[in-house]
Amino acid sequence: MFEKQIKIPDPEQILAEMPLPENLKKIKAERDKLVSDVISGKSDKLIMIVGPCSAHEAAPVLDYVERLGKLNEKVKDKIVLVPRIYTNKPRTKGVGYKGMFSQPDPTKSEDILKGIYAIRSLNIKAIESSGLSAADEMLYPANIHYVDDLLSYIAVGARSSENQLHRLVASGIEVPVGVKNPMGGSILVMLNSIYAAQSGQTFKLNGWQVKTNGNKLAHAILRGAVDSYGNDIPNFHYENVMQVVEGYAQSGLEHPAVIIDANHSNSGKKFKQQIRICEEVMQNRLYNTDFKKIVKGFMIESFLEEGNQSEDKVYGKSITDPCLGWCDTERLILDIAEKV
Repeated sequence: MFEKQIKIPDPEQILAEMPLPENLKKIKAERDKLVSDVISGKSDKLIMIVGPCSAHEAAPVLDYVERLGKLNEKVKDKIVLVPRIYTNKPRTKGVGYKGMFSQPDPTKSEDILKGIYAIRSLNIKAIESSGLSAADEMLYPANIHYVDDLLSYIAVGARSSENQLHRLVASGIEVPVGVKNPMGGSILVMLNSIYAAQSGQTFKLNGWQVKTNGNKLAHAILRGAVDSYGNDIPNFHYENVMQVVEGYAQSGLEHPAVIIDANHSNSGKKFKQQIRICEEVMQNRLYNTDFKKIVKGFMIESFLEEGNQSEDKVYGKSITDPCLGWCDTERLILDIAEKV
């Protein structure tokens, strides 16, 4: 039985009530082009999608993004910085904190309508204060239109990459979509998902039959895998990436591109390992031109304070997965910029 609680307006109504101002639309369009040019190969810059595991509170996220905006001025000739403003949190067992979209206040129960307004407000303020538009995960495909006008990058998570609706909706998104390898690690499944996202589709969404032209900027994210015993299996190493290079060549997919997720199963959630992983990947870019051509950047989990906490007591510290602190993040970004 489904108990009806709150009527949620359609995305069109929410966007009309809380539109992105015209001056910020221009910034967002410029940012979209920067990210798209890297994925398509028109730009030799690297993308760095960096920020907290989950955006559980607006104030520290805005503080973080403003710092990122200032750092962007130092590295923008080499790196396209994209803040992670992740407002949906997948839960393996289906319980626990589900992100700002569902719980705008992590200490209280779900209030999705309030959450929608909260994440739109957060993203708009982030663009206004930093000049940077963000990335988020498409956890619930039916909900993406509440925020897709604010984002320059959208990810499909490891638990979702095999889901048909995620693949279909990704085909109609107008910014780059990164598709993670599934939890089991299958490169073939990931490439099949990308193929579906790059292809035109017709399907039902939010009460409509819709048609898409395909998103040619859909691409791969390597986040590591988990075996049947729960052990993490990294897939950021040279041999793993070259297998993806070969898979792309056989698939006929457009714009071959890989983003390396330096946390999750690649680091075993040992957040400090993200630094070493990025350093190894940058070294491999020097070793092989095919590797360099396909690896377009990194995902980094980072916040103001390093580590994580079970409750929201320390300002700017993750309440989900552990993150790099700001000092290490700034040093890492500057170091990568010197090696691009």
